[in-house]
Amino acid sequence: MELVRREDPQLREVVWFAGRCRALTLLLQASAVFNLLIPDHAADAFSPPRLSEPSPWDVLVEWLLGGLSHWDAEHFLFIAEHGYLYEHNCAFLPLYPLSLWAVARGVLWPLQRLLRLRSRLLLSAVLLNSLFSALAAAALYELGRLVLRRRRVAFLAALLFSLSPANVFMAAAYSESMFAFLAFAAMWQLEKGQSWLGGLLFSLASGARANGLINAGFFLYSQGKRFALQLQVGPGSLRKLPLLWKQLLSLASSAVLMSAGIFLPFAVFQYFAYVRFCGPGTGLEGTVPEPLLQLARDKGYRPAAMDGDKPPWCSQRVPVVYSYIQDTYWNVGFLRYFELRQIPNFLLALPVTLLVSWAAWTYVSANPWHCLTLGLERSKSEGEEKPRDGFCCPAAFVYVVHATALLAFGFSCMHVQVLTRFLGSSSPILYWFSAHLLQEHEPLLWSPGTDNPPPGRSVLGESPGSCGKGTPDNPVVRLLLNWRLITPLSKGILGFFLCYWLLGLLLHCNFLPWT
Repeated sequence: MELVRREDPQLREVVWFAGRCRALTLLLQASAVFNLLIPDHAADAFSPPRLSEPSPWDVLVEWLLGGLSHWDAEHFLFIAEHGYLYEHNCAFLPLYPLSLWAVARGVLWPLQRLLRLRSRLLLSAVLLNSLFSALAAAALYELGRLVLRRRRVAFLAALLFSLSPANVFMAAAYSESMFAFLAFAAMWQLEKGQSWLGGLLFSLASGARANGLINAGFFLYSQGKRFALQLQVGPGSLRKLPLLWKQLLSLASSAVLMSAGIFLPFAVFQYFAYVRFCGPGTGLEGTVPEPLLQLARDKGYRPAAMDGDKPPWCSQRVPVVYSYIQDTYWNVGFLRYFELRQIPNFLLALPVTLLVSWAAWTYVSANPWHCLTLGLERSKSEGEEKPRDGFCCPAAFVYVVHATALLAFGFSCMHVQVLTRFLGSSSPILYWFSAHLLQEHEPLLWSPGTDNPPPGRSVLGESPGSCGKGTPDNPVVRLLLNWRLITPLSKGILGFFLCYWLLGLLLHCNFLPWT
């Protein structure tokens, strides 16, 4: 596979570092470590009853990995085991639970005599998320190499991804790891000019998380930029362009088809939910285990395909269950979270909010005209001098806009504490800008004997113990081992990553509220 080609030692280090970080995550979250320090909190969260008696092996799996099945993970595991039985399950899109079901009933089928289905689903989540996290780190590295054109910054950013502040959600039975891989890989393919493959990956991403729909903007911008630049090649050349209106029609139709493909999985799922919850009763209650029906009665959940009153969203002109659930069950809406009692959650979101806002300000300050023209004006010096590389390069514009849009929407319309994982799994900007700051301001990452990091040179070469085998030095490990020597800015960035990495495991895995 191209993502893990052997001739790139930095890519190998990215994948190996991701694997080691995931192993450490699984070790620390295990009941044997953190649950001995903090017992599970009795949270008022979705907690369906278990329908079969656990075997000793089930008990062992739950003891070792149970911390990864809390909060929204219960929904994904429940959907993979029982389908979309309750209305509020439809807030979770189907690609990830389908993948869990396929692995549990396929790859892990030989374990069915030892483990019940739920335990195999939990094991599937661990295996899939470990794989997707490593692939996402590799895709982020390749994307960074193409966009930033600074290998060392791309390398550092990919390593930081493995220490993501959203780490616990990359490890737990959530869809974040899958989505990060699909989104970063799609962006990478689009940068390579592989539009149809990028479109397919973006389409799959929108089947995993609803915020994947905004990725259609990458195609719209790409096609619009291509046409705008063609119009600026000069009058003489313009007349030589074969039938400009046909080119416009071709680009527009391509953008529309790609965008429709990205929206298709979400639209199909909304139709599925409409048929399941708004169609005539099918006597489904006869096939649903009584404990699950009793849970619905106790908690006020609305089961699927039952006789009686239909949900209010069924009568809407455009019946979209996703937005109804967000509004009704979780009170998600514009400025609804702006309450005094939510101040602690705003404080949780403050570091990532400041970091992404700083990234946007830095980029706009360095490229004011490029931003004003939306990057659609051909550079007058194009071909005369090499364009700027690094974080402030012209190619990063669309990614900065994407991250800023996600930040604005999440801060004003969502439960603000989820911003960390929302941005950490959707945008490369969090990692690119952090790597940019470290590379620009941390002397330990500069070439020996210089005061500034010269282009193309740094001490990210072979490690002292590599014996000339091409093993790259891991800059993140080096900074952590020299903690006392690094700058306050470096301590702030790495401290944010590490604190959220560890606190997320400690709190989330013990059913305590986290981001």
